[in-house]
Amino acid sequence: MVVIRLARGGAKKRPFFNIVVADSRIRRDGRFIERVGFYNPVAAGGEQPLRVAFDRVDYWAGQGAQLSPTVARLVEQAKAAA
Repeated sequence: MVVIRLARGGAKKRPFFNIVVADSRIRRDGRFIERVGFYNPVAAGGEQPLRVAFDRVDYWAGQGAQLSPTVARLVEQAKAAA
């Protein structure tokens, strides 16, 4: 199954997450099919905390990809802000 989920990056105590489309059997930070956005929970100042490519998320959801609960919440937040 294909899922849209978060892949963690960043330094210790400074998390940064990529929103990726990946096979559910692959480990969290491993190989992915496509990067469709990012989430930076510790964004400060002029930094952008969240960016999502809605067209790509809609495409993958149309192909049967499942959104993780956290990604679904973030996508809804981004749509409300846009």
